[in-house]
Parts: sequence; structure tokens; C-alpha cells
Amino acid sequence: MSNDPLLQPYQLKHLTLRNRIMITSHEPAYPEDGMPKDRYRAYHVERARAGVALTMTAGSASVARDSPPVFNNILAWKDEVVGWMKKLTDECHDEGCAVMIQLTHLGRRTRWDKADWLPVVSPSHEREASHKAFPKKMEDWDIARIIEDYADAAERMKAAGLDGVEIQAYGHLMDQFWSPLTNDLDGPYGGSLDNRLRFTFDVLKEIRKRCGDEFIVGVRYTGDEDLPGGLTKADGLEISHRLKDSGLIDFLNVVKGHIDTDAGLTDVIPIQGMRNAPHLDFAGEIRAATNFPTFHAAKIPDVATARHAIASGKLDMVGMTRAHMADPHLVRKVIEGREEDIRPCVGANYCLDRIYQGGMALCLHNPATGRELEQPQTIKPAETRKRITIVGAGPAGMEAARVAAERGHDVTVFEAADQPGGQIRLTAQQERRREMISIIAWRFEQCEKRGVKFHFSTYADAEAVLETNPDEVIIATGGLPHTEVLGSGNDLVCSAWDILSGDVKPGSNVLIFDDAGDHSGLQAADLISQTGAKVEVVTPDRSFAPEVMAMNLVPYMRNLQKRDTTFTVTWRLMSVARDGNQLRATLGSDYGDFRRERLVDQVVVNHGTRPLDDIYFELKPKSSNLGEVDYDALATGGAQSIRKNPEGSFRLFRIGDAVAARNTHAAIYDALRLAKDL
Repeated sequence: MSNDPLLQPYQLKHLTLRNRIMITSHEPAYPEDGMPKDRYRAYHVERARAGVALTMTAGSASVARDSPPVFNNILAWKDEVVGWMKKLTDECHDEGCAVMIQLTHLGRRTRWDKADWLPVVSPSHEREASHKAFPKKMEDWDIARIIEDYADAAERMKAAGLDGVEIQAYGHLMDQFWSPLTNDLDGPYGGSLDNRLRFTFDVLKEIRKRCGDEFIVGVRYTGDEDLPGGLTKADGLEISHRLKDSGLIDFLNVVKGHIDTDAGLTDVIPIQGMRNAPHLDFAGEIRAATNFPTFHAAKIPDVATARHAIASGKLDMVGMTRAHMADPHLVRKVIEGREEDIRPCVGANYCLDRIYQGGMALCLHNPATGRELEQPQTIKPAETRKRITIVGAGPAGMEAARVAAERGHDVTVFEAADQPGGQIRLTAQQERRREMISIIAWRFEQCEKRGVKFHFSTYADAEAVLETNPDEVIIATGGLPHTEVLGSGNDLVCSAWDILSGDVKPGSNVLIFDDAGDHSGLQAADLISQTGAKVEVVTPDRSFAPEVMAMNLVPYMRNLQKRDTTFTVTWRLMSVARDGNQLRATLGSDYGDFRRERLVDQVVVNHGTRPLDDIYFELKPKSSNLGEVDYDALATGGAQSIRKNPEGSFRLFRIGDAVAARNTHAAIYDALRLAKDL
């Protein structure tokens, strides 16, 4: 029996959880037609098989037709959900993992123009900033039917064999009743705290009536809205006691903060550069005050922090949700004493930011997550050992090297720089984003363990590659900034990379033309404005930095808005000319023949990269596939088989930004799906 606090079993009512690590409720947006079908099930079963004690599905499942998801959530109000949830639950149970689901009515946290175009409902007419819908103020019959909807959904989950349900009460309808900011009802459901909690207890009583006393029921709730006029810490403690004393629930799952704005959401679910486990002590106070089963998750990305949370008695179960998106085998590696092999969560938040823009959750540096049906989380050994040569040690090249080495191949990597990293190393120079370097560091450690031969400070040419006598060659040389986008004056600008690398010193009055909308433009603005310079970010888009996405934007804005920084949208940089010791920048518009001018002392252009691909085209005629890729096989998880040149002694591929400017996830995904079958 292990002495590790994380590996101790936990008894929750009649349910024995095999360890103290859980995946909290979250919606990766994998459902199909609102149902948790094969992709959704494979995602949870992969983690159950690797040893997690409890996986909570949905974040959250909708209990009613007038709670339409704003991204792809499970529809718990449909009877057909029972069969799909039963398949998921049975398979997880077979692996020794408990399963619960989070149920909710979104209230005002949705839109009326989704699904059936029904009115959004809430205990007041107050609009939520994030979703912008003005709600209908609830009537008595709305309250009555939604109480029944909650109970119906819970009954479906019991029928599906789940171990329990969790009611969501932060930012959704349940705590819209709780908060004075969002409840101005009269009578039994508004006014005093007793009245504002009545809806919650009516729902819980109805669930107990339908599902019985043995069915596990908990609440995930905010114990402090941290918002002027909202629920205070004292309110949260009182609510915690009342939930416990009601006898209607079996656990508390506490968070801190509010999610009605992007900034608030990011404080509840912190991203890279923000403090780890910021609300752990708060959750510990709730547990100490109530002496009741307490769960919690909020940026607990590493095993050491999770272990402390349990060993110190702050929590009974610790949530490591994004950590399990990065590495679904986290628990197995802890059990096997291989913590150093855990793929680290770097807090990039590509997962959550994608779902809030309507995509499915993907991990920035684990492209198999959410693709368990097509891509392997565990690399299988190859039948035949090959010599594989990779040019470039950025994220694409390092992933290709890692996967090929795990396949058992003889791998050689050439890199022009004196260390691996590529663009990631540039990104990680900013203190707030230094966690990104773990994407490279983890892969480098895995490669060294498997004997990959690295040649740094080596600008490989075709001759050097051919001297390795390769069976497969992968070009992962990335790209270089493209700044020649102006009618005139291209020689007067510098790139965002120039600023980030320190090759060019920031000016004092700077115009940044951001036509890529990614992190580089905002990082340059952050770095320049930090010196006290005046900065204007100009973009031809309707909004600035669209590739950065909502939650990643928050730390940038918290820096930039306190400095002399402005954003100008829908204007395009046309030309730059010298004007004495300054630069005259001319702006134009895609909307008409309009012109504006700026006098500045520096112009920075962020316009993506162009492939650094000379070596690829030099090797292409000598390759057996002439560089061609079978896109059908690449897209569906198949192996490459094209051979067009019988004289060629090796196959040639290029990946990542050596093909076209994309992002880190695309580069790593290219590498995995290509190299897994070599």
C-alpha cells in the first residue's frame, strides 16, 4: 500500500474512490447532436484506464430546452442521453473509475438566438456581460417547471448508472438566485438569503425525492463572488453551512470568483503566468469550517501541489482537469513512480479558449486529446527500426523526434541554434509565458532518454542530411517573420520577433501593425509599453488579436490598459516614409478610399512567417515520395504510403511552419500524425 497521500482511497458515502485525484466537470465540446458519443466516451475512458478515481462529465449538461448551450454541451433534457451516458459509465466502471455529471440551467448565461429561440430566463432582467442576452424575469411557472427539469435530468443519470450528479452554482441559474446582483424577485424566491436559497433547496429536495437518499449529489458553487455588491466570503461560508446542514447533499465543490466577464472567468480558472492554486487556501477554509467532503480545482497543474492539497487536509479530492488534458496517464505515472515523465500542463488554455469560440477543446501540446479515436496517447513500437533524420528542433521537430524515438527508431536531429525550442524559446522569454518552455523541455528529456542524437549549432544542408543515410527525412525548420507588406518603406520597419528577441531596442512612440492577430503582436506591445513608450496597435480586422482568444487576452489587457497603449481596428498600414528623425506611417482602409497618418519613431510589423524551406526543395527530387503527402491518410489517422520516385532512397516530409504559418498545436499535431506510423 502506497504512503502517497494522493493514492489513498476515499470513502464518499457508499462509494469508494480509489485515490484522491479527480477530473472535475468540464465540457470539452465533443458531443454530437448533444450526445456523449464515441469521441466523448473515448476521452473519458482513456483517463479512467490510467487510474483517475473520479471523472466528472459535462461542464455543464443542460437540463432544459430553454437552457441552450452556447457551445457544444450535453443535452441532459433528452431521454436519448441515457443510453449514451450508460455506455460511457459502464466502460469507466470497468476500469475502476467512478463517474458523475454536472447538471445546470444556464439562466442568463446563454443567448435567446440559440437552438429553439426561447427567451433567456433569470431572477432579474440584468444582462450578463459575456453573452449579452437580456433575460426574461422568471415567473412562478418558470421556477416550477425548471425544478422538475433538474429532477428529470438527475433521474436520467441515475437510470444510466452514474454514481452521482453535481449541481452547478457559479455564474448559472442556481446562483443567479443566490446573488443580490442577479436576483430582484419578490416573495418566496427573492429578498432574504433564505428566500434566495429556496430555489436550490427545492431542486435538491425534488432530486432526492426522485433518486433516493443513496444517490450521490453535490454542488459546485462560488463561495465568494469577489464582486462589489455580490456574494461575500461571509455569505459563502453561511451558504456552505446551509448546504451541509440541509442533509440533501454529499459533497461541496467550491470555487472563488465570478464568470460573467472574460476577466472574471480567467481569475476563476487562471492561465499561465498567473499564480498556481490561487483559491486552494480558500477551499481549505471552507472544509475546515464545515468539516464536510470538499473538492476543488483551479490551476493545480502539478503533482506536488495536488499532493500538498490532500496532505495538508485542505481538500478531500483534488481536481486536475487541464493537467489530464495534457497527460491522461498522469495517475498511472504517479503510481509507477514516473512523475518526471508526466507531460506538463503549461497553462496555455488553448483548451478553454477554443470552446468559448465554438471549437472543441484541444491541448496545445497533446494533439491526441479529444482525438483518442484517431491518434494514440501511447506510441506503439515499430516492427522495423529505421534511420530518421529531422531538421529543426522547434515544437514540430521535437515532437517528431519524440514519437519516432518511442517507436524505437534511430533518430538524428539537426538544429541551427545552440539549443532546442524554435519560436517557443522566443515566446518563453517573457516572464509571464515562461511556462511555455516546458513544451520543449519535456520533449527534450524524453528524446534524451531514448537516445536521440542532437546536432546543435548546425545549419544542415542536403549533404549533411544525406550523410545520415536516412530512411525518412522530416523538415521542421519553421519560418521567418514576413514584414514586406507595404507599398513602400518595408526597409524602415522591424518585426515583432526583433523586439521579442532583443535584437531591436523598443522606440518611445511606436506603431505596431498587427495583421496576424496572434501572441507575437501583443507580446511586442507588452514589452515595448513596459518601457514607458507610447504604443498604438493597428489592425485591419474588426477586432484586435483574434488568434489570442478571450482568456489569454486578459493578462495582456491588464498590462496594456494601465499604460499608454491604444488599439485601432479596421485600418491597414499602407506605407512608411522618413520624416526628419521620425517615421510617417500612412494608414488606409479596406472599407473605402480613406487615409490617416501617424508620426512615430518606430514601426513594428507582425504578419506571420514565411516557410524556411530551402533544404526541403533541395532534397525533394532525391526523395521516393517527391515530398508528397497523402492528406486522406493524414486526416484520418492512416499511414503514408506514396512512392513516386523509384530512385529515391528516403521519404521526405515537412511539417509545422515549414509548410505555412500556423500555430504550436498545428505543428505538434503534424508531427504526431505523421511520425506515429513511421
